[in-house]
Amino acid sequence: MTVRLPPFFALRALEAAARHQSYSRAAQELAVTHGAVSQQIRRLEEELGARLFERRGNAMIPTAEAARLAAEVGRGLGVMQNAVAEFAAAAERDPVVVSLDPQFASRWLPPRLPRLLAAPAGSKLEIRVEERRANFVTDGVDIAVRYGAGRWDGVEATHLFTETLVPVCSPGVAASHAWRAPQDLLDAPLLHHSHRPWDLWFRQFGLEAPPQQGMLFEDSVMLLEAAAQGLGVALARSGLIEQDLRAGRLVRPVEVAVPSELGFYVVWRPGSRKLHRIHALRDWLLAEVRAMQPTEEPAGA
Repeated sequence: MTVRLPPFFALRALEAAARHQSYSRAAQELAVTHGAVSQQIRRLEEELGARLFERRGNAMIPTAEAARLAAEVGRGLGVMQNAVAEFAAAAERDPVVVSLDPQFASRWLPPRLPRLLAAPAGSKLEIRVEERRANFVTDGVDIAVRYGAGRWDGVEATHLFTETLVPVCSPGVAASHAWRAPQDLLDAPLLHHSHRPWDLWFRQFGLEAPPQQGMLFEDSVMLLEAAAQGLGVALARSGLIEQDLRAGRLVRPVEVAVPSELGFYVVWRPGSRKLHRIHALRDWLLAEVRAMQPTEEPAGA
């Protein structure tokens, strides 16, 4: 036979009032009013069909039956508190699962990994590099770095940085041409990306892009590698070329850039039980972005 339990708060009021022998002190512990505790006790008495407390002076003394019920409720609350504490502790033991955009993972993060691993935010991370968009519900992902416009439903998002579009090529290709201004690239051997046409860049300077010729790439990493091998000039996302520019594998043949409408964002589910660790990783990423040296001047700056 299943017995219907009284409301949970009424049982909590009973346990606290019996332990303190006072409705007022029970109300203080539960952060409610004296009247709220008194009302819950009256409702519980009506539901159980028995008186639960007797007033003796300033004290509210539980009946023998109420005292036994309150003690069992207290033990049950203890079991639940221990279970919640164990659940919270598991959030500290389990890794923070990070889903990364492949290009962010292959270009932006690697030179910063030693600093991440040395920081508290880098403790117990599981990093996944994946094309798909994490849903934070069924995939076990706790935090993600996404590329886009920053508008996603059901998640929190913090902007990391917005990219610019910059022409890049190998040092050898740059040295063999006298490119100085955007119009000089109209006759350059251009490498093309299927989602980032040169027309986006030339249009900012009132120029019409030449007809598409040469190789077309779907993958930005392959596009940049082709440019580094001296095959032509690529239109690159600034967030992907920082390391190549510093290493001298790529150079900028003209010192102009065009702002992009897209950028990188840190994204997470607001109700995550690992929220303080997620915030620590987000803050570390933001600090790394602030430490970045600018590598381009937007067009018209």
